[in-house]
Amino acid sequence: MLQVEQLSHSFRNGQGTVPVLQDINLTIGEGKMVALLGSSGSGKSTLLNLMAGLMKPDQGKILIAGQDIVRFSENRLAEFRRSHIGFIFQSYELLSNLTIRENVELPLVFMGISPSKRKAKALKLLEQVGLGEKANLFPSQLSGGQQQRVSIARSLITEPSVIFADEPTGNLDTETEEEIIAILQQLNRDMNTTFVIVTHEAEVAEQMQVVLTLQHGILVEEAIREV
Repeated sequence: MLQVEQLSHSFRNGQGTVPVLQDINLTIGEGKMVALLGSSGSGKSTLLNLMAGLMKPDQGKILIAGQDIVRFSENRLAEFRRSHIGFIFQSYELLSNLTIRENVELPLVFMGISPSKRKAKALKLLEQVGLGEKANLFPSQLSGGQQQRVSIARSLITEPSVIFADEPTGNLDTETEEEIIAILQQLNRDMNTTFVIVTHEAEVAEQMQVVLTLQHGILVEEAIREV
């Protein structure tokens, strides 16, 4: 479902080129929950951004649903992301002037879906993440954990092939972190959606089916477990 082949990437600064990822090869099956584990500077967020089509690599292939997104034009990539990729941000990235239902609906607005259909779909997803009764509230009226649930619902609204999450529990306390991970696991079971989650927390990684560990831009370990 998601395959990376010979992926390398560098950043340039005033003193030259700094390698960030080196010859990454991996395959992620449909419906898996995957953790990208590593310390700060290991390259895990860069790898996530590359796989999500937010950056272009120096070399290599990134295949999602059998298509190499590295070869896409910017317009084709934007179109592909809308229909195949969801993203959950650490800082939620909700629009303060929209209700949480309107925030969840937003990706469907850009796809030209009718108001009645997108409203019904948003309400269903908000029910699934336990926020159905708060659909008409604004983000400022919710806790951090509740805002992250809205972000999760929004990421699922287009029924993407894969959802990428960058430290989705990084701003949350331990109890709320456990609630968010439980919600992701339940959605994974219910919808068979693939989740790729960047984390530096071993406690989060231990709850995933696959753990990919990065060190200094190199994939050093792949662990597969039943959870």
